[in-house]
Amino acid sequence: MEPIIVSLLETDLYKFSMGQAIYHQFSDYKTTWSFKCRNDDVHFTEEMVEEIKRQIKLYCDLRFKEEELQYLNNIQWIKGSYVDFLRLWKPRFDDFEIGTDSACGLTIETKGTWLNTSMYEIPTLAIVNEVYFRMAYDFDRLYASFERKLDEKIAGIMDGTYELGAFSEFGLRRRLSADAQDLAVKKLSDAKLPAGNIFVGTSNVYLAMKHNVKPVGTMAHEWIMCVGQGNHKHNPAYSNWYALDAWVKEYGVLNGTALTDAITTDCFLKDFQLTYATLFSGVRHDSGDPYEWGDKMIEHYKSLGIDPSLKTLLFSDSLDFERATAINRYFKNKVKVAFGIGTYIANDTDVPPLNIVMKVAKISDIEGKGMCKNPDYIHYLRRCIDWRMQHETKL
Repeated sequence: MEPIIVSLLETDLYKFSMGQAIYHQFSDYKTTWSFKCRNDDVHFTEEMVEEIKRQIKLYCDLRFKEEELQYLNNIQWIKGSYVDFLRLWKPRFDDFEIGTDSACGLTIETKGTWLNTSMYEIPTLAIVNEVYFRMAYDFDRLYASFERKLDEKIAGIMDGTYELGAFSEFGLRRRLSADAQDLAVKKLSDAKLPAGNIFVGTSNVYLAMKHNVKPVGTMAHEWIMCVGQGNHKHNPAYSNWYALDAWVKEYGVLNGTALTDAITTDCFLKDFQLTYATLFSGVRHDSGDPYEWGDKMIEHYKSLGIDPSLKTLLFSDSLDFERATAINRYFKNKVKVAFGIGTYIANDTDVPPLNIVMKVAKISDIEGKGMCKNPDYIHYLRRCIDWRMQHETKL
């Protein structure tokens, strides 16, 4: 099998936006990331595990090329000091522990500074996906079904079945393969989409550079979890405040989109008051009912005296084109709407996709999306959030 990850740019844009802030403010934080496969019927063979290990070693041999660093340097909010750091940085295979002692047959942990381990998540998941699908199935037939379904999706946009507004491709971590994601971004960027549909770009920075489309993404749940909970002097129920404050310290007015559900949206809104609601261009939905969440965000903006039509609601939770179309039509003329669509674009085939993650701790808006090895900490975090929600009055 050829190398799956061929560039250190081959990660999601938010890894660089978070990475820069980590480098400047939290370079001494330590984290442990754990792999989890949520598919009960998936098993990784020993041969698959060995190939995953080999591919991760190949990834760890990569270095940034000067043209890649120049591309990053030309992004408005990337600073020269961070680019200089990346010129020296490379992945460390010694940070990985890979084994077979789990129900699915694959264990992966990465340990070390947050500055390093944050960068491993996306390439690792992309490697696991591609190795699995290449070795578990007749890959040529699988790829043919992917291409057929991709063409059907684009045809649905062209004939008016789908009305997506602004949408981006977010599928790197769960893509079928590098070639599949490349094909999807190329076809979507080349298509002359009808009015009401704008392909904004991709979260994959390497493909954004390759196809001359916009790289998209701001922050992930890890930012709120690590900034707000990494320092144990902090009350974790105030994780969002610490995370938003550190982000604004790094980016001033170039803040992008805030993520709302790391420790529940209701708790997030206690901290997302006038200053932050003004400085961030919008908010991202990643769990729970999208209509209830969107209506809640619109009312929150109104309560602060902010015109919701000037803000963007970015939806990114398990979307397909049908769901995105319905959401877009519901919120039309109320607020700006955008979509980050991942697996449905990058890994829609005749077989079910993998549902795999690498996580630190998270308390989501729905059960099943949280992940932490220490149940005592989860209990403590829930009690902190519950106490704040029940007892804290608005200042």
